[in-house]
Amino acid sequence: MGIMPDTWIREMAETKGMIAPFVDRQEREGVVSYGLSSYGYDARVADEFKIFTNVDNAIVDPKDFSGNSFVDRKTDVCIIPPNSFALARTVEYFRVPRDVLVICLGKSTYARCGLIVNVTPLEPEWEGHVTLEISNTTPLPAKVYANEGLCQFLFLQGAGPCEVSYADKAGKYMRQQGVTLPRL
Repeated sequence: MGIMPDTWIREMAETKGMIAPFVDRQEREGVVSYGLSSYGYDARVADEFKIFTNVDNAIVDPKDFSGNSFVDRKTDVCIIPPNSFALARTVEYFRVPRDVLVICLGKSTYARCGLIVNVTPLEPEWEGHVTLEISNTTPLPAKVYANEGLCQFLFLQGAGPCEVSYADKAGKYMRQQGVTLPRL
């Protein structure tokens, strides 16, 4: 399994729609950088956020998730409360090839501020907007800037196509749009 370079990512985005919209270079003037990098793609966070709150004393239950667990915000700057958590989504829509697994890592600019980004791997033939999990591990409120870079996706190509892809399994998060909550 090898990590795929910028030339492959660009070709797959431009000819197969693997990433849309696609930015074929690093944009960094006055923003947290995003776009194509040497061995990955720095994705932007959209302006839709679900910020966890305990106003209604809800319990977070992955088998019975309650909308009372968060507040919705559409904003250019999201403020995540201290020791709290928010869900967001990528601006980009991803279409993963059958012989590729995609992993995501947070950008160092945010990590150095105590913000951790978690995304489960994008499986072969999964497609959609990626739901991003953002944890504020600090005792202070933290800002996240919409339409700027938040995380980097790395594309690992397998030795061959998998026997069963996410599409074959009709996965529950296939073609998700917007910020997608837990499903059972």
